[in-house]
Amino acid sequence: MPTSPIFLIGFMGAGKTTLGRALEARLPGWRYVDLDEEVERHAGMSVAKIFSVHGEGAFRKMERQALADAVNSTERLIVGCGGGTPCFFDNMELMNSCGVTILLQARNSTLLRRLVEAQAQRPKLNGFTPGEIERFITESLAQREPWYSLARHRFPSDRLETPAEIEASCRLFIRKFINGE
Repeated sequence: MPTSPIFLIGFMGAGKTTLGRALEARLPGWRYVDLDEEVERHAGMSVAKIFSVHGEGAFRKMERQALADAVNSTERLIVGCGGGTPCFFDNMELMNSCGVTILLQARNSTLLRRLVEAQAQRPKLNGFTPGEIERFITESLAQREPWYSLARHRFPSDRLETPAEIEASCRLFIRKFINGE
């Protein structure tokens, strides 16, 4: 069983939080950490507020510190990274050298449906039409591919909708990445 951190990377809506929280509930001794939540906790404000008040550069520095804290933790962690986390500084190099990186991959149609459904919780998508969100997904994935491609592993994340799908995905994930089968 691995003891180094497991880093879940992927586009917004790929299911990092859903899978991470579900894995935490099924893996005694492991804790799920959401980097955005860690940044918010340390900053005392939401990610959206950090972006509007301090700008993306300040947010990325705070995110990098939260990532460094996770890497240096003595706990067994599953770390849910923001969609852009791999694309800044040497974050992918750090994650690959200190843990296991797993790219959660969902079809664009799945990402679109999830992002449209959760648009109110995604300030970056405020005011976008579904067509604009679809273009945003396509363009952003193309831009992020050089970093996402550095992940050591891939995991399909389209099937995280129902409790049964989440359970099946967790079993597959645990078999593959925790038990090494």
